[in-house]
Amino acid sequence: MMTCRELSTEIKNNRGILALLRTRPDNLSNEKKVKRDAFLTENPAIEAIYQFQQQLHSLLMKRALTQHECRKVIPTFLDMLAELKQSGFKALASLGRTLCAWKDEVARMWRFSKSNGITEGFHRKMKLIQRRAYGFRNFENYRVRVKVLCG
Repeated sequence: MMTCRELSTEIKNNRGILALLRTRPDNLSNEKKVKRDAFLTENPAIEAIYQFQQQLHSLLMKRALTQHECRKVIPTFLDMLAELKQSGFKALASLGRTLCAWKDEVARMWRFSKSNGITEGFHRKMKLIQRRAYGFRNFENYRVRVKVLCG
């Protein structure tokens, strides 16, 4: 969105247009879609960036692909990364470098759908117990309480 601000002075003063560009197209009402489309037709450079953003977003939102499907998606992703890194805009080049650093993790995200949310939840619960158990005199009492509440 910083790139869009560089290209159009209208966006700097009108945050409503920026909100329309940030919102997913399926969440926009018909009036807002018309307003967004009118702005994009007036600004073809921003329209190209917007279309690229939507393609990248749809690519990154794919989940639980088979190995064969991943082989089809990865070259498209790498081409998009190369385009981002070669961009003349600082924000897009920075996004390209960041995604390039995380490309292995993105590929794993496409292939595997498991998360460590359960582990993070137990870790949070244990921190809460630890905060409440500040006065425990030995570690055994803390360990027993963790087993009771998380086990």
